[in-house]
Amino acid sequence: MQKKYLLAPGPTPVPERALAEMALPIIHHRAPEYSVVLQEVRDNLKYLFQTKNEVLIFTSSGTGAMEGCVSNLLSKGDRAIAVRGGKFGERWFDICKAYSVDVQAIDVEWGHAVSPKAIEDALNKDPKIKAVYIQASETSTGVYHPVKEIAEIVKKRENTILIVDAITALGVVNIPQDEWGIDVVVTGSQKALMLPPGLAFASLNEKAWSFVEKSDLPKYYFNFKKEKKSLEKNQNAYTPNVQLIVGLREILKEIKEEGLEHVFKRHANLANATRKAVQALGLKLYPSDEPSNALTAAWAPDGIDAGKITKLIREKYGITIAGGQDAVKGKIFRIAHLGYAGCFDVITVISALEAVLKELGYKFETGTGLKAAQEALFGN
Repeated sequence: MQKKYLLAPGPTPVPERALAEMALPIIHHRAPEYSVVLQEVRDNLKYLFQTKNEVLIFTSSGTGAMEGCVSNLLSKGDRAIAVRGGKFGERWFDICKAYSVDVQAIDVEWGHAVSPKAIEDALNKDPKIKAVYIQASETSTGVYHPVKEIAEIVKKRENTILIVDAITALGVVNIPQDEWGIDVVVTGSQKALMLPPGLAFASLNEKAWSFVEKSDLPKYYFNFKKEKKSLEKNQNAYTPNVQLIVGLREILKEIKEEGLEHVFKRHANLANATRKAVQALGLKLYPSDEPSNALTAAWAPDGIDAGKITKLIREKYGITIAGGQDAVKGKIFRIAHLGYAGCFDVITVISALEAVLKELGYKFETGTGLKAAQEALFGN
């Protein structure tokens, strides 16, 4: 028997307390008992998003909420910007295209963050742009985009809104929606919310809701107005994933117990230790700019296929990490440290990484990465 470790950037491990709650007999989603659960979830989602706004809940992957942020906010022929700096930036662009939105791509080299000036220049050039779609943490590259600076630019424009995919950022780094003036924030259950896949969330401010009122794109299941109206009655518009909502109540309790400041600090410490360990092994980090604290992406050594690293770590040591996608497939590997993650997850994965690199013929002094991780986590 081999113990399994899940250190991929989603799905992520689920805490035992949440698993225990989800194992209880299911309750009916129209019963008073469920309304009590949902009320607590609604209140604590506002704490997580750092907003006074209602947080919409959908039974879907995060992509469902992303699609809803196009179909509910824009009208056919509207102009928008999508930052394409990875697989998920491409997804924003593709969803806009699917709904006949006149979308302009701001292409950013993979491994780099978008320049706020590039967005500002695009908005100055075309004042009719209605929406800017970006990632906070671009999971495919490990880059964190400058959300705060971009929000400062967009919020000055009365007829333009900012929509942020924070699926691997919310609960990892500080993204105070109301304080920064972010119009829409999206996330999913399977990342820092430490649940199985199946829930998506979107929080809209008053400015964004004014766009919803004008939208004429087709919508049915992902209908923001209908969902908001139901939530205000402590109900979901359609049948929700009841067990995930029950688990979410427990997860949000745990996040409040730890406190957001400590949650962000924990993720920063784990990210720092992982980066230092990888660099101590002589490997180069993949992002050239600001790295995301959700995961660490690194180039494989010359002559070694990154796919072999991820395969051996999984098959020999039971640890699942992620490889690269598209242009960087076989060239980088990605180690996640978000959600239900702690010091010894980093120690474990770096130990396995060293063993696999040795097996693949990479030359380094055994224990170098592990020592760097330990020093970062526990001091000299």
